[in-house]
Amino acid sequence: MMTNQEYAALTQRIRTLADPDYRQFQQKLVPGVENLLGVRIPVLRELAKELARGDWRSYLAAAREDTYEEAMLQGLVLGHVKSSLDELLPYLAAFIPKIDNWAVCDSCCAGLKITAKHREQMLAFLTPYLESEREFEVRFGAVLLMDHYVDETYIDRMLDLFDAVRHEGYYVKMAVAWALSVCYVKLPERTMAYLKDNTLDDFTYNKALQKIIESNRVERDTKDIIRNMKRRTL
Repeated sequence: MMTNQEYAALTQRIRTLADPDYRQFQQKLVPGVENLLGVRIPVLRELAKELARGDWRSYLAAAREDTYEEAMLQGLVLGHVKSSLDELLPYLAAFIPKIDNWAVCDSCCAGLKITAKHREQMLAFLTPYLESEREFEVRFGAVLLMDHYVDETYIDRMLDLFDAVRHEGYYVKMAVAWALSVCYVKLPERTMAYLKDNTLDDFTYNKALQKIIESNRVERDTKDIIRNMKRRTL
């Protein structure tokens, strides 16, 4: 078990890696998050790799979320540990309720490369989060789908799952819209059929169209078609 002294030394090390100028920049990216120090993600990622090579179980048992970086580090470590999925999932389940901003959520999801080897099991794990009452738990499920499931095998199931999301949180709606734009870029015909027949709320639907239009991988003529699909709201 990591001792209090060892954890205190780790947090002090994190503080020495902070960049005050970067903190000001980062503060604008994660509004409402006040406990950040300003450590750059590549630096935290290297520290996460180091912890993952050591006694990561002890670290995760001791880890706290006193700062944004401490929470971010836990999510990154989960992506780097060498373990079975069965062992990893309880640690991941314990971490997800700690997520309170989009950056920690999205960085954790992107790092979970183990998903590629266990897609059905991970899908079963993430699906209940899409029905959670907690905003960032739903976002976790949506972003994990976007990062690891956009292909011919899963597209129809993905679209059904997104269509069933009913959370009113801004970061949920933006995640679903973002994910749908990625689906469109990779699988335009299947996604277009969905966009023409769905139960999305107007905000999410229109944001999805906006993000498709903003993509450099969508042709100009197609963007004109997408623009004309926008729902007119009062």
